[in-house]
Amino acid sequence: MAYADSIFKAYDVRGVYPTELNEEAARDIGLAIAALVSSGRVVVGRDMRLSSDAIHNALISGLRDGGSSVDDMDMVSIDAMYFAVGKYAYDAGVMVTASHNPPEYNGFKVMRKNTQWVRGFELKKLISSATPAASAGTLSEFDVWPTYLTHVKSFVHLPVLKPLKVVVDAGNGMAGKVIPLLFDGLPFQLTPLSFELDGSFPNRPSNPLATGASVLAAQTVRRVGADAGIMFDGDTDRVFFLDELGRFVPADVTLLLLARELIRREPGAAVAYNLICSKAVPELVTQWGGRPIRTAVGYVNVSQAILHQGAIMGGELSAHYSFRDNYATDSGFIAALLVLELLSREGKPLSQLVQEYAPYAKAPEVNLEVADKVAVIAAVKAKYADANIDELDGVTVQYPDWWVNVRPSNTEPLLRVTVEASDEGQLQAKQAEVLKFIKSRS
Repeated sequence: MAYADSIFKAYDVRGVYPTELNEEAARDIGLAIAALVSSGRVVVGRDMRLSSDAIHNALISGLRDGGSSVDDMDMVSIDAMYFAVGKYAYDAGVMVTASHNPPEYNGFKVMRKNTQWVRGFELKKLISSATPAASAGTLSEFDVWPTYLTHVKSFVHLPVLKPLKVVVDAGNGMAGKVIPLLFDGLPFQLTPLSFELDGSFPNRPSNPLATGASVLAAQTVRRVGADAGIMFDGDTDRVFFLDELGRFVPADVTLLLLARELIRREPGAAVAYNLICSKAVPELVTQWGGRPIRTAVGYVNVSQAILHQGAIMGGELSAHYSFRDNYATDSGFIAALLVLELLSREGKPLSQLVQEYAPYAKAPEVNLEVADKVAVIAAVKAKYADANIDELDGVTVQYPDWWVNVRPSNTEPLLRVTVEASDEGQLQAKQAEVLKFIKSRS
């Protein structure tokens, strides 16, 4: 086997092309997916990465060898694949993408009907036993754009929208193809940045949170006097907002912006959030008459809460936002339109809304390398034994005026530490205390 076992991740498949992930891997994965769905119907899409065309063709070859009939959407955003599976009841959908990873990476995200996520390790198990079918499956082209665009626009009330000035930084990713189609006929005054599809990402890293990635977008927001800036990652499942001053909006604040709009439409609706979001999320959702649902970290966990606990939407700090009426999957474009509708309706600057929704001081997640993750988590639990403690994902220690979550990485010898407190002074003190304690046990 001329590809690496390490490509099979907790949620998807991802690796460096061609040394870790290549056409052989793509064909084997296609054959495995065909076996998983008993040679059923599969819809396939790809992003604009330099290796995506070759990987995409090899994937289709494997699917067809396994007897699956394949509908090919070619170059689309990730949420178009999710939409197609849900709307047209495909047995599975596959997107060739490495999301926000650097240019040398590629991978696959796979979903079965009824929003069943297919994890990387599941595919790895299937590869050894998957065999070609007696006859090859068919291949057809599928134009998803008309129904997909109508679906995304259905989430907003078009008459409410105002001619807001909006800077959109596509980062040379799939948003450069989607935004011109989606904004056609809408009143927004668009300033586009890096809309040329280019998998080498010449203008900024595909990850909007990478160092320096947001500089141009922030400068442009201020220069043109925009009401908001919007940044997408490569496959567009993650979306990030800048206020009119060019400052990043925290992802859990964006979750609250979305939640407020959807609870307004459906009073009493439940909203899923992961446990490292600010405690302002459950507090404000409850205050607005909604029902907060707390989940472990990971967009799959948020999606499952929507499916099985009746939430209208959910989100997390990685900037994935999922919606019940989008087949419980995420969409950066639905999130973007909803935020723009809220800005149109509220008539307040985005910075003011952010201030209202961020009453606490919260630090970015810190990663610490440790030799024994289990032992250190147990030590944290013992040190703060007088707190309210739960172990939904790692350990969360909660006091009335501060909290910390310490959770293990699934793939690396790391502990991820998130701290929030009532004010900045206490935040600095408690974060320093926790980090010093963990380092002393490492």
